[in-house]
Amino acid sequence: MNKLKPALLGGLVVGILSSIPFINYCCCIWALAGGGLATFLYIKSSPTPISPGDGAVLGALAGVIGAVLYLIIGIPIAYFLSAAQMEEAFRQANIELPFTGPLLFIVSGLLVGLFLLVVSVIGGLIAVPIFEKRKNAPPPPPPQDFTGAGI
Repeated sequence: MNKLKPALLGGLVVGILSSIPFINYCCCIWALAGGGLATFLYIKSSPTPISPGDGAVLGALAGVIGAVLYLIIGIPIAYFLSAAQMEEAFRQANIELPFTGPLLFIVSGLLVGLFLLVVSVIGGLIAVPIFEKRKNAPPPPPPQDFTGAGI
């Protein structure tokens, strides 16, 4: 079963919703939802029950895709909307950072991307016990006595 399609859909939720101004204040929810969505979609299409490890992998894949989308979409939006105000606030507070301008936004974007990845993994882990209702394995057959003692 291919995990890429559910991870892409989950990653779209993480990356796009975490990039839109004002909606991005709920980035934790979007990351949890993206990891959970990827796991849910995989559970629906999987012929066999999945483990929490599969949920973590799906959440990680969705988180990586979401983080990349956030870096591509969210960082430019944040830079153009708030770079001047942020630099002025640092200047007024006498805070000197080792880097400013676009580099500051790239570093903060990498940290946010890492955060989105971790929270998406948690979303994938949480989704497994919620959505996976199938039993892990069929029960073993009853033991058979081939010694002939019961005859």
